[in-house]
Amino acid sequence: MTDPLVLCIALPLVGAMLVTALPRWSVRLGIVSALATTAAAVALTAAVWQQGTLHLILGGWDAQLAIALRADGLATALVLMANLVGLGISVYATGYFHDRLRVRSFWPLWLLLWAALNGLFLAGDLFNLYVMLELLGIAAAALGALTGNRDAVAANLRYLLVGLLGSISYLLGVALLYTAHGTLDLGLLAQRIAAAPELFAVNAAAMALMVAGLALKAALFPLHFWLPPAHANAPAPVSAALSALVVKAAFYLILRLWLDLFWPITGMAAAMLPALLGAVAVLWGSWRALRAERLKLLAAYSTVAQIGYLFLFLPLLTATPPGPARDDLLAALLLMAVTHGFAKAGFFLAAGLVQTNAGHDRIDDLGGTAQRLPATTFAIALSGSALIGLPPSGSFIGKWLLMQGAIATGQWWWVIVVTTGSLLASAYVFRVLSRAFGLEPTPLKFITDARAEVPALTLALISVAVLGLASGPLWTLLGLSAAGSGAGGGT
Repeated sequence: MTDPLVLCIALPLVGAMLVTALPRWSVRLGIVSALATTAAAVALTAAVWQQGTLHLILGGWDAQLAIALRADGLATALVLMANLVGLGISVYATGYFHDRLRVRSFWPLWLLLWAALNGLFLAGDLFNLYVMLELLGIAAAALGALTGNRDAVAANLRYLLVGLLGSISYLLGVALLYTAHGTLDLGLLAQRIAAAPELFAVNAAAMALMVAGLALKAALFPLHFWLPPAHANAPAPVSAALSALVVKAAFYLILRLWLDLFWPITGMAAAMLPALLGAVAVLWGSWRALRAERLKLLAAYSTVAQIGYLFLFLPLLTATPPGPARDDLLAALLLMAVTHGFAKAGFFLAAGLVQTNAGHDRIDDLGGTAQRLPATTFAIALSGSALIGLPPSGSFIGKWLLMQGAIATGQWWWVIVVTTGSLLASAYVFRVLSRAFGLEPTPLKFITDARAEVPALTLALISVAVLGLASGPLWTLLGLSAAGSGAGGGT
């Protein structure tokens, strides 16, 4: 049980049980669990860096029956991002929640969500992916309703129902594949799909059901209706986790299915539909963020737009043959996803500090914030620059390669979408900063706490300084996945 693949899932599960059994020690036990789980993620990253893709079959069963875990560069990069962001959120939460009931409710749910995230990124078969997907959705909805107010409960009840609908759609696709091929192991299933072109209709139906269900969970336009109210009304650390991590997990599964499982039956027509919806998401989400009246609502609509960028890569990957150019595209996609995870977590944590100190998060009434909360305002500015895609952030590199790929494959129209989305992002970020640097007095409580300010600023700095200026090691790690992904080489 000392394998880092197992520890990444087992440690937060054990932590969740301990904080439930010993609620008086929930904060201390929660932080210890967060540190241990993050250490396991770092150890997993080091192991993949040295050995390449890792496989583990639990219990010694046959691959068709056992719980299989798998970590390649793609999965490991997202596990590392999720755990570093999770550690920052955990530290922030120690200074955010003061009510005893909410403290004791937050930690078990948060650690369960963390375990589900790691399990989802590392699962090697479709059914265990479904189990982790369900655990993730239930924990996320419960966390989002922790404030107990009417809007939060209603928004997260809608989120729960939408998530269940997406899970049912995904599970129907899994059932079709199992009926047709007799296995749910990703590696075996990929081989059987490639070897059975006569089952194209069944495989296509399964892909449509699974991708549609996951697109609902990823809030791809026009299936995004549940996201803004759910994320905007959740507590700040929960909003950060939902926007930075949970929706990313659903997109990760779509990417895995697209590149590793259904590559024999996907084509440009199939790739264009989610990409077109992603393009609309970029424009619509950015426009709604620009028009938002509240800071957290702006961040929520920004998430709709940022997820849209990731879907633009699908037709580029489909049109690019295996080789260095395709590897760069996949690495750029993952770099954008990781950068967004850090940036959006930092933005939401900073927005929570503003809301706590000002007593509200109305953008037009945030004058004086920069003078009274300079570190928090700096975190918002850094996160905002990463969301825009300004150099030297990681998203600048990702967007640059996205536009290069669009031109190289003759899909130049995506350049217009990326450019317009970036201009709109600039407008809504500078709108927030212009209000924050205004001189109008805003009544503040001056509740400044390093446990809250340091995580927000650190995550924002990572999205710009580390992923932009020092992304070489991460790029190499992503390349471990990129080199093996795609037509027939993914699993």
